Amino acid sequence: MNGTSNRKQRFLTTALCVVSTSFLAASVAAQEKPADTPLAVEAPAAAEVEAPELTEEAEKAIERGLKFLISSQNKDGSWSSKDPEDRGAGYAIAGTSLGLMAFMVEGHFPGFGTYGKALERAKDYLLKRSKDSPTGAMGVKMYEIGLFTIAMSELWGMTSDPRDNKEIQVALERVVEIILRSQNPLGGWRYAPRPDAGQDTSVTAMVFVSLASAREAGVLVPTETIERLTGYLRDQAFDERRGGFGYQGKGYTIACTAGGVYAAQLAGNRDTEWVQAALNTLENEPKMFSRKDNGHFYYSHYYAMQAMVQAGEERYAKWYPRIRDSLITLQQPNGSWQEKEQDYPHKTPMAIIILGTPNRYIPVYQR
Repeated sequence: MNGTSNRKQRFLTTALCVVSTSFLAASVAAQEKPADTPLAVEAPAAAEVEAPELTEEAEKAIERGLKFLISSQNKDGSWSSKDPEDRGAGYAIAGTSLGLMAFMVEGHFPGFGTYGKALERAKDYLLKRSKDSPTGAMGVKMYEIGLFTIAMSELWGMTSDPRDNKEIQVALERVVEIILRSQNPLGGWRYAPRPDAGQDTSVTAMVFVSLASAREAGVLVPTETIERLTGYLRDQAFDERRGGFGYQGKGYTIACTAGGVYAAQLAGNRDTEWVQAALNTLENEPKMFSRKDNGHFYYSHYYAMQAMVQAGEERYAKWYPRIRDSLITLQQPNGSWQEKEQDYPHKTPMAIIILGTPNRYIPVYQR
């Protein structure tokens, strides 16, 4: 695998801000990916649309969010829910994985710069949890396994100590094996890491995005896995009447549509009628930007933002300013996006990742 050298080069490019990170990542990835079905079709020529850039207000919001994360990091390096009744140990695997990505989307990595020590602790926490697991599976649900996989994929080759690379590679390969063998015969995933656990579109989206990230890093994802995922989304999860995705047999939801679109795009289905229909549904969904009416606001926008990136500059240029301005308005005085201290730990890092989209620093969030 050549993921380590590739990612070191991308980090140097990011740090120097000399050339486009997304162009470099795409060029190198095209040379290094295994000869297998691509996770994304070749992008058509970009339209003559000026992509939105980070505003001063967005930059300030991101920095306030990062400072909140630093102030709320646990002593062991993790980020987790503060709910004392949380039986999932605060969803620390998910919170720490997303926390790392929130910093990486701004070009901050373990061992480097102002936040280097804090990110080292977060990285070490995740690697220790992986080592302590007999199988490599961690957390409460497959959501956490998926987010851990993305974090490891994007972290591989990007730390200050080269000795970390082998540990990250081992952890990544172990968790990918868990994901691959947990896929349902019909193509999806559910909460437990077992193929007989059933299927759930929201879990399936998270898990498949993580496989796309792992493949970008150099881990083989079989053609059959991709084809079965496409079959599940198209034939079982897609609601033709609403033009969106839902839980298997239960119709349309905003969050499932956003996640389903993004996963389908990464599986090479960008230009299909059903994916285009789902994009249109998202763009015309009256509840999409309402924090009150969209019950999974941060989760759905985490996916929807990246789906619009995959859909092309014109859609991205229209979408990003709307969610950017919404998130700036929703930020709390302490820099977080949590309405209460007991909230799940995903809201603040997801908001930062969405706001930081114009940076295009993390490969899986690039087109």
